[in-house]
Order: sequence, then C-alpha cells, then structure tokens
Amino acid sequence: MKFPSLSQLKKELAYHSEKELIELIVELSKFSRDNKAYLFFKLHEKDHPGLFLEMAKEELELEFQKANTQHGYYAKKSAQAIRRKMNKLLKLNKKKEDQAELILFFCERLKANGYLAHRHPVIQNLYEIQIRKAEKLISGLHEDLQYDFQEKMRELE
Repeated sequence: MKFPSLSQLKKELAYHSEKELIELIVELSKFSRDNKAYLFFKLHEKDHPGLFLEMAKEELELEFQKANTQHGYYAKKSAQAIRRKMNKLLKLNKKKEDQAELILFFCERLKANGYLAHRHPVIQNLYEIQIRKAEKLISGLHEDLQYDFQEKMRELE
C-alpha cells in the first residue's frame, strides 16, 4: 500500500469544510497521546509561550524521581528511558531554544542525580551525545541566547 505525499494530502484537505476538518483533527488526536499532546501545545503556545518547557521539565523531573539509580545497570536503563521520553517531547516543539534548554535540563538532572558517578560507558556516551546536540542547537541561535546557553554549558562540563 502506497501512501500519498504531504502535498497531495494538503490539496485533499482544502476541499473539506471546517466542520469536517475539526472532526478529522479530533479523530487524529484519539490515535495517540503524542498527537493529543502536539495538538494541545499548538493550541496553547500563543497564550502561554513557556507552557511546553514547564510541562516537559515537570514530566522529566517525575521520571528522574521514579528512576532506580542504585546499580549501574538500572541507572543506565533509567537514563535511556528518560532520554526516549525527552526525545518524544522534543518532537512536539520546533523552537530551537526550547529544545536546547530541555536537553540541558536533562544533562543537569543526569549530573545532579548521580548517574555519571556510576562511570558506566553507556551513560557517559548518552550524556556526551546530548551535550553535543545542545551545542549544535545553540550554535544556530541568536548571539545573546548563545551566550546564556554557553554559561549553562560551562557549568555542565
């Protein structure tokens, strides 16, 4: 089965009424939590610009609190699970500064919660990869924002 391209879908959507489009969006939001979350953030981002960051940080903090860090193996598994959760959240927002801030928050929490103390190579690699991702995102931002983020980066290193 071959699916149509995005441009074909756009053309097809242009022929539908507003009511039909609303019904279609509601059906899409029922399919997955990701769709529902994306729709929620898109509808509320103009009224509450920091809403995504607040909710994402709160959700990640809960995951860090639930995580088992007693043994290196469990710490590794927990860190990987939290990173997967963060990557899902990053897909919901396309603003580079929010993405960089969330990645830096993740790295700060890894460091603060003692994940790096296990000296597990997977955790070390995960941390370094996230730092490089943040550096790449920061390099594309405005100079003033770059300076602020680079201060945070220095604290992490």
